[in-house]
Amino acid sequence: MAKRTKSNNNPAQAMREAARYLMNTYKRPPIVFTHGKGCYLFDQRGRKYLDMLGGIAVNALGHAHPRLVRVIRREAARAIHTSNLFHNPWQGPLAKKLVAWSRMERIFLTNSGTEAIEGALKLARLHARKTAGEGKTRILALENSFHGRTYGAVSITATAKYREPFAPLLPGVEFVKFNDVADLEAKFDATVCALVIETIQGEGGIYSVNEAFWQRARQLATLHGAALIADEIQCGLGRTGRYFAYQKFPDLPDVVVVAKPLAGGLPSGAILARGAFAETFSPGLHGTTFGGGPLVCATALEFLNTVDEEKLMANVRARGAELRAGLIKLAAKFDFVRELRGDGLMIGLELSVPGAAYVEEALRQGLVMNCTHDYTLRLLPAFILTARQVNDFLSRLETVFAKTKRPIPEAAPAAHQPETALAAAR
Repeated sequence: MAKRTKSNNNPAQAMREAARYLMNTYKRPPIVFTHGKGCYLFDQRGRKYLDMLGGIAVNALGHAHPRLVRVIRREAARAIHTSNLFHNPWQGPLAKKLVAWSRMERIFLTNSGTEAIEGALKLARLHARKTAGEGKTRILALENSFHGRTYGAVSITATAKYREPFAPLLPGVEFVKFNDVADLEAKFDATVCALVIETIQGEGGIYSVNEAFWQRARQLATLHGAALIADEIQCGLGRTGRYFAYQKFPDLPDVVVVAKPLAGGLPSGAILARGAFAETFSPGLHGTTFGGGPLVCATALEFLNTVDEEKLMANVRARGAELRAGLIKLAAKFDFVRELRGDGLMIGLELSVPGAAYVEEALRQGLVMNCTHDYTLRLLPAFILTARQVNDFLSRLETVFAKTKRPIPEAAPAAHQPETALAAAR
């Protein structure tokens, strides 16, 4: 009889084996999170942490949400995988719900956001070939962007540290200055097949595309028959208090990519498209082994239904407003806080000094958050965050700021939108 596998109750051993056998791609603190409940995580010592990062925008319903747990248990006992050679009961209903949320027309289900980006680039190139023949292959993306780490995705990611180790990358990619309409107009012509925009740049430090730039992007994409692709992997699916961040603008994109919270922590993503772009793929031109499996689709549908039925986007707006108001007051006490940016529960607090020390102290104070682009403390908490938890976070963050030995100032990069400190808070 085969030996039964037991859960690992030895966190120290788990960390040693990770250090020995995993590739060296992450720098992790010496903490093993063993379980979570709601907006809290618990480590190997039983210590409780308020999770303000949400698995990097993934755990939008928090941890162990009873509705997701129930569906996962039910579907795991039925069928985890059947392949896309056959229908399953949940793909169609999930697609219908996503179409209703997005005002797109058709979707393709993937395993991740990066995979969705790759598929969207293929879609744009294929559409251009079908409609314009050879030569319409250029792809525009924005400076400071981040779209993933696979070959195509990193090719349209502007930040040098992600790109340069893997050069040469996908040819025909050019970067446009953020929110610079004149630069967009100068670089957009009939050879462009796609413009990819993070509606809110997440990894880049929480910067929002403005309406003037979005509208001109829409006009130019239509004029030249190119795909306007909205990367909403981090900012979509309710994160801003809207179904999608682009819905603050009157004009729709042609293609949308989503992932992060879609299946409540299970690996899932999607490409959403409308018009001719929704009809571009045909059998054999794109596919996936694991994308859109029954377990994942059932869970994703339950996530979307929960957001609607529990009116969580209203909570996102309310708690986001409370967080920003509290952070503005907190910033008045600490002169190293330079700027507050964000929308809903996607918030960046930019410092004039490196942020890593504050993230470390936050862990000691029972808070989980991270620092992106070296200077921006990023908050991506669950949609179920309560007003009491907001106040708890603000109190603990004040302690973090007060107790942390101030790092040596460095030449922090200038903000893309040089506003007065905290003026970007909405």
